Amino acid sequence: MSVKKVIICDAIHQKGFELLGKEEDIEVIDAVSLSKDELLDVVGVADIAITRSPTAIDDKFLKAAKNLKAVVRAGVGVDNVDLDGCSKRGIIAMNVPTANTIAAVEMTMAHILSCARSFVNANNNLKLQREWKREKWYGVELSGKKLGIIGFGNIGSRVAIRAKAFGMDIVAYDPYIEPSKATDLGMTYTENFDDILACDFITIHTPKNKETTDIISFDEIAKMKDGVRLINCARGSLYNEKALYEGIKSGKIAFAGIDVFSYEPATDHPLLDLDNISVTPHLGANTYESQEKIATQAAECALNAARGITYANALNLPIKAEDLPQNVVPYLELTQKMSYFCAQINRSQIKSIKIKAEGDVSQYAKSLLTFSLVGALKESVGDNINYVNANYVAKEKNIETTFEEIPNSSSYHNKVTITLTTNKGVTSMGGTVFDDVEQRIVNINGFGFDFKPKGKMIVFKNRDIPGVIASIATILSKNSINIADFRLGRGKHDNAMAVILVDEPIDKKILSELNSLDACLWVSYAIL
Repeated sequence: MSVKKVIICDAIHQKGFELLGKEEDIEVIDAVSLSKDELLDVVGVADIAITRSPTAIDDKFLKAAKNLKAVVRAGVGVDNVDLDGCSKRGIIAMNVPTANTIAAVEMTMAHILSCARSFVNANNNLKLQREWKREKWYGVELSGKKLGIIGFGNIGSRVAIRAKAFGMDIVAYDPYIEPSKATDLGMTYTENFDDILACDFITIHTPKNKETTDIISFDEIAKMKDGVRLINCARGSLYNEKALYEGIKSGKIAFAGIDVFSYEPATDHPLLDLDNISVTPHLGANTYESQEKIATQAAECALNAARGITYANALNLPIKAEDLPQNVVPYLELTQKMSYFCAQINRSQIKSIKIKAEGDVSQYAKSLLTFSLVGALKESVGDNINYVNANYVAKEKNIETTFEEIPNSSSYHNKVTITLTTNKGVTSMGGTVFDDVEQRIVNINGFGFDFKPKGKMIVFKNRDIPGVIASIATILSKNSINIADFRLGRGKHDNAMAVILVDEPIDKKILSELNSLDACLWVSYAIL
């Protein structure tokens, strides 16, 4: 019997130790009390590692972990795991994404109630100042108030159900779900973000990515009603903290409930100086029940990985170049990038994804489709999408998937075309690889191009009339945005499309200015 070694790098609930310890083919290495330098001395013998946030799975760790086959992050976030580094070494990285769902939901409800009744301040006033001033602590009732929920997934939808039981009217915003998920529960679904900003309470439950970072900032707060109450128990930086500070200080925001910060530990954060805010030190998952679930699920993941049975919630795919023709891996990567690109410029619920593979690479069309799904779903699902569960998630979301194999390509030796259909329309993108390494996008919606899928890019479709390029350049120059490259594609029906590579990030205000140009048909922004 082959014995596999599982090293536990950070503290987890005892149930996790017990589950692994009773297996005869598993040897548990308890490294919880070791320093990080001492950990590097012993990790080399481990087949599987279980970590939490204190241990960085970085280049130093991976070099020391010479026998490592898989790493399990006991929790949701994987900021401390070098996924690319794991993939290059053939190490499968997994997380435990659902174990703390109920804990996070209930923490959110605690902050909603705190925002309504200021009971944290009232408690401190009585206990610390020994003052009995009932007239000082008037709050508001949840019943009849509108709760705007940004992100209506696993956690957001459960918060909605509980808030509805308090008599709140729910307004859900999530471009990546079927509206019926909210309307079937007697709630309002909206595609207009301003409907969220008009609510009495606002809470957010989304992954942290470029679309959701600073989704609430100065402009959004200015549009809110006076006395709004904001809650964030999801990820730091989803609300711009400078804007949040100013809004709370001015009284525009009556109260805020915050469990997460941009940088943690946040022991000297300016928000802590304000009175009308309740704060907790990232306690969303801190219940005895969730910690037991996290440890148990992490142990089960490690056990199955050690035995080679399955890799639940795998976040990467260990690509071994020696197992594939040299020219295939760049096409897999390109397909994922193009699908991510398509999802960003056509943000809405995905209905179908089609892959057309031409040339020798066509025999790998099924694998290309998997990579395409990971790229397309990353925008809405975040880190929870991976190469192992991509097809399952697509079926769960009723996404139709097809692939077409064309052994001979007329225009390129090999070419892959992605067609992404959403509630808002269809986006098609074609790409190829030159000299086996140079990835290029050569077509978007019928417009011919030739550019690398890398960087910050504005995609601008317009009526093909004089002065458009100058107008775009003027707006970008006015906003101190430097143009690194400008690719123009001209099509039929007097239309044109530009892909503009820029050096600085593009915000909603700049996109709005570009969209207001008379010649503009639509404009979007993507980062690869």
